[in-house]
Amino acid sequence: MNTEFNTNSKAIIIGMTDTGERVPAASGRISTQPGTALEILELSKDVEKNASLISKVTRSGHTSTVEHTVFNLAFQNVSVLVEQFVIEFRLASFTVKSRRYVDFAKLGYYTPHFESKNIQDKYIEHMDYLYREYQAFIDAGIPKEDARFLLPYSLYSNFYCTLNARELINMLYAMIYGRGSQYKELKTLGESLLEQARSMTPGIFTDFEGRRPTVQDIPTYSYKPNKELIKQEPAVELLSYTPDASKAVARAALIEGCNLPTAQIEEIINDTNERRAIIEKVINSKRQRPLEAATFTFRINNVSLSCLTHFARHRMHSIGIPQLSLTDRTRHILPETIAVNEDLKNRYCQAFVKTAEIYEELKKLGVDEETLAYVQLSGNTLDIVTTINARELLLFMKLRSCNRAQWEIRDFAVDMLKKLREADETIFKFYGPSCYVHKCPEGPMTCGKAAEIKEFFSKL
Repeated sequence: MNTEFNTNSKAIIIGMTDTGERVPAASGRISTQPGTALEILELSKDVEKNASLISKVTRSGHTSTVEHTVFNLAFQNVSVLVEQFVIEFRLASFTVKSRRYVDFAKLGYYTPHFESKNIQDKYIEHMDYLYREYQAFIDAGIPKEDARFLLPYSLYSNFYCTLNARELINMLYAMIYGRGSQYKELKTLGESLLEQARSMTPGIFTDFEGRRPTVQDIPTYSYKPNKELIKQEPAVELLSYTPDASKAVARAALIEGCNLPTAQIEEIINDTNERRAIIEKVINSKRQRPLEAATFTFRINNVSLSCLTHFARHRMHSIGIPQLSLTDRTRHILPETIAVNEDLKNRYCQAFVKTAEIYEELKKLGVDEETLAYVQLSGNTLDIVTTINARELLLFMKLRSCNRAQWEIRDFAVDMLKKLREADETIFKFYGPSCYVHKCPEGPMTCGKAAEIKEFFSKL
């Protein structure tokens, strides 16, 4: 099934480092030429010479030079599928229109142009139905953050992205030639961004095609689950972690902080009280890097597609996200605000049933898996795996176990913390929301329940 790019969807470079390619060119010269940093920058004014040098340097593999040029991108009326793809790039910054606070009922959705008008009409009819249901649930008093689970992955997203040229190159390779190329929308947006970037910084992007990676295939696995063995898994599984994690952290802190022989350090950290005191000092310090000595791998089950974006926004962890085609359309999240109302509950569940049916109907009519991704609902779920160190976990817990965090990821965070305390109580007794670790940063937006929250997490 061929699709045509929706012209409402745009990706535009709205800003760039005002020095353009001068700094990348200067950085290419500084290691081989005499003179100070400012003197070499002053010599790097010739646009054509700069472009030629950058092209030569990057072809030889020294692509770090182009990190000195930074781009600001605006994504307008792109599908949330595009949003999910883009935010997985670690070395980028994002600000996304929140579906917790903004009413999306009239903001629109992405529509592929199908060769068959009959198929396109079926698609549009179902999308319109979902948006009417979303509006009806909001009118019934359901919070936007709960009604949003009815929104399809075609929903329009608008967001800003800031990243350096090296990461932009990586992103464009993935959009045009890699895993994003299977989606016409992503590929077209990538080609548009490449054209813009090439006109603005020819030295960086002129040889783009010639330097593309040769390995871009998405791995597939033939293993199939034994239906007889399938059971309901717990929400969070701690699969593996650093043995004696608290010792690893305390050891790293002492090696970094004092010049003691290893034998003496081992003697100190074998004392539980000493170890706890060291870890507490690390957590309360401005230098928390020793916490990175301990890592933890989780499997997190039944994560809604909507919640997936919250996990992906944390940059300093390794997250494995299945292809959207592996989303389980038989599973969906059910918010308590909807579950307590039998009529709304039935209506909500029916939306997922109808969506699964239209998915299968369109598939039988020849619509490809990539296009069908737009039909999936934000409340459908999949399972993810992530490996995260104790330093990033401290930040994750401060933000995500907070009373003001979105409730789905907060529940996951609390469950993760329970597992972590079972694994190493010495470290994780200090972990929790900001008001538990230090103090509440929310100011007038505080929930006002610091005392009871502290009590809850002290007994978790």
